[in-house]
Amino acid sequence: MRSRTAGRCGRAVMVLGVVVGALSTQPTVRAQAPAAQAGEAAFRALYKELVEINTTLSVGSCTAAAKAMATRLEAAGIPASDMQIHAPADRPKDGALVAVLRGQDRQLKPILLLAHVDVVEAKREDWVRDPFTLVEEDGWFYARGASDDKAMAAVFTDSLIRYRAEGFTPRRDIKLALTCGEETSTTFDSVEWLMKTRPEVLQAAFALNEGAGGELDANGRPQALQIQAGEKVYEDFVLETTSGGGHSSRPVKDNAIYRLMGGLSRIAAWRFPVTLNPVTRGYFEAQVKLSPASADDIRAVLKDPSNEAAVERLWAVNAGWNSMLRTTCVATTVNAGHATNALPQRAQANVNCRILPGQSPDAVRDTLVKVVADATITIKGLEHPGEPSAPPVLSPNIMKPIHTLGDRFWPGATVV
Repeated sequence: MRSRTAGRCGRAVMVLGVVVGALSTQPTVRAQAPAAQAGEAAFRALYKELVEINTTLSVGSCTAAAKAMATRLEAAGIPASDMQIHAPADRPKDGALVAVLRGQDRQLKPILLLAHVDVVEAKREDWVRDPFTLVEEDGWFYARGASDDKAMAAVFTDSLIRYRAEGFTPRRDIKLALTCGEETSTTFDSVEWLMKTRPEVLQAAFALNEGAGGELDANGRPQALQIQAGEKVYEDFVLETTSGGGHSSRPVKDNAIYRLMGGLSRIAAWRFPVTLNPVTRGYFEAQVKLSPASADDIRAVLKDPSNEAAVERLWAVNAGWNSMLRTTCVATTVNAGHATNALPQRAQANVNCRILPGQSPDAVRDTLVKVVADATITIKGLEHPGEPSAPPVLSPNIMKPIHTLGDRFWPGATVV
């Protein structure tokens, strides 16, 4: 994910996606090595409790998860006065917990630990195991939300508990926000709601949020420590065209399905231009070392972003690389016709775009209109698209500690 939460929160704070432990971005999570670490049992109990609280939009409750974590924080000694659960009056189950571990200097802006506790719907019949029972098998955890994003939410909550237990007082406040609605943000997103109604709640110098990952080499040694420092804007565009219809036994030249197909084919052949920014340039500069087989093509693109031949070869190696280099738009659903023996009167398709930071969704729509080149096909975007923002500046205040801690815990791994 991408996390749309990260993109929206970027309006107020610098947001970095970070690696937390050895947790994967898949529905399963690799369990810890057999050697127990101090506090592992307590963390596992917290993690299990959070994962097993159903927080789907349909029947779940983020508020229940927020209250459970607040109870654990209060038991650790964080005052109830330093915790609040925020939810709109008409959405009582969509509560977000905001808790603060007080620091030494109240004049400094806090660090925000941001994670969402809601999860995607999970039908029991689609799962081998109960999706809301945390199961460990062969060194892997299985459950809905085991990784995205209850792993990070559990780690952040457990960290505040440990800090309190160890008597640690940070220089500045550490603020924890466990939010709701990231997976269904077109219905409700508590980060967006808080930013609009109570912006002071999320005020911070910078935030740590989900994103990025880690890479191991063929021998299982840490090779790369990734930092997500920017995010594309998500936008759906609906393409629609109509025609007079009629009986299928008497075809006419104007067919809504064919016309829509023509527009989609032109979009399929279109490539938005490659655009590098400081974050993506830094990423590919690191990949020169990490991906020697593609190093020549990476250098070629860094030197000349318009070198489409080199970009095509990189795309063949890693589809994610192409996505990092440019805005992408792709057809995801099509709905056309009303009967198998009738000519279509309407044809509609959804084109999903992921727009580079700093680029306008309106400009992308205008480009699609030009590419489709058919005035009979209407193109409409979301009523409330994400807000584009430039990638944050990766200052030494942010990056130096990451390099220092990376060298300590994963010596030899490249920060990407």
